[in-house]
Amino acid sequence: MEEIHKKILQRNRTNLVRDLDPSSLYDGLLEKGVFTRDMIDEIKSSGTRRDQARKLVQDLETRGSRAFAILLLCLEETSQHGLAELLRRGAPAPQIHPATPHRVDLPVVRPLPLSLCTDVEQQGKDNVPIYPIQKPSPTLSPSPEREYPRTRPPGRIRRDSIQSYKMDASPCGHCLIINNVDFEPDSELSSRKGSNIDCDKLEKRFKALNFIVEVRTNLKQRQIKHALSALSKKDHSQCDCCVVIMLSHGTEVSHNRFPGAVFGVDGQNVPVQHITNYLNGQNCPSLQGKPKLFFIQACGGDERDTGFEVSPDEVEPSIGGADDQTDAIPMSSSSDSLSLSDEVDARATLPTPSDILVSYSTFPGYVSWRDTQSGSWYVETLDQVLEENAATDDLVTMLMMVNHEVSQNSAKGLYKQMPGSFNFLRKLLHFQTHV
Repeated sequence: MEEIHKKILQRNRTNLVRDLDPSSLYDGLLEKGVFTRDMIDEIKSSGTRRDQARKLVQDLETRGSRAFAILLLCLEETSQHGLAELLRRGAPAPQIHPATPHRVDLPVVRPLPLSLCTDVEQQGKDNVPIYPIQKPSPTLSPSPEREYPRTRPPGRIRRDSIQSYKMDASPCGHCLIINNVDFEPDSELSSRKGSNIDCDKLEKRFKALNFIVEVRTNLKQRQIKHALSALSKKDHSQCDCCVVIMLSHGTEVSHNRFPGAVFGVDGQNVPVQHITNYLNGQNCPSLQGKPKLFFIQACGGDERDTGFEVSPDEVEPSIGGADDQTDAIPMSSSSDSLSLSDEVDARATLPTPSDILVSYSTFPGYVSWRDTQSGSWYVETLDQVLEENAATDDLVTMLMMVNHEVSQNSAKGLYKQMPGSFNFLRKLLHFQTHV
């Protein structure tokens, strides 16, 4: 949106919040492409009518040059003429023009010359095909057999290869860590002892991988959303990657893309699918085509996995410590006789946009274990694998190593854990190890 239109919205925000009927605008703004369905759902979930109006006006400022004109049109269509006129007084609204079609000059195709030779032997001797000579067309159309390079907008030249993502920017990108440890009494959620150990390890690790790391501690639901929104509005055009790490309690929620949610310290949750949507290609254009990585250490279920019997050669058991805990919020009562010091951590699913990977500390529906003295199984293993293998292996390979190592652990000599990831990356991803 142009700066003059942003100022008009900001100048009239009080009147808009007081008088706007946001519910009548949702269908029009969705149909005209200003917001996505997930963004509309996010606005609806913000609270009262005034809260929704405030959120809608704020989000409009990030929705491109056509958003202001479409807002005026939707206000007129929903008979909110007074607000439309109020906004028009500031400056003329931009006109919405249809896209101008580009002329494509197709190459002239001439018929092949006919051969007059009827003798088979002679035809074999003189079989020198003659084809019409065509000048190369300046506009080439890609075919299934050959892919031509796409033109890119002016700016930084990207050097992606088919095999690997470009990961040589300095810094490589931004890394946001949200570490929720101490929860409000009304939330009825316990303190996550050992989470600070996880946070320190990951902060050091991603700094070593040449990321700008920001750590936020003990955030409420609204603050989590604000932190993610602020990250999505950064200019990532000079970066190659973005990382979000969530360390919190978790639970199961209804979903249409990603199962699971993480809790703010106020006991209100943020669905994983909403977390990933902040950085997808549509909501964060400067990250289009670049890998977005999400690491979730939080429970999404209350089932405890006792594993199954395998041959002794197949596994090297590792017994967890007496201080193993989880971050799960049970959906039902459990008959498992665990000590009060046992708690749980993660849960997952994935988004439809490309270039996204979501790594969860445990299989959906199950608890994830955390040692109050040494941190969570998942983070401790992830940190160790990155330290030992980042210089030689790609991310997906390393996550399989994490899966294997964590699966060898046992809590109380009985309970198991199986991490997993949902991979929408299109290429291999190799971190920087020499800054």
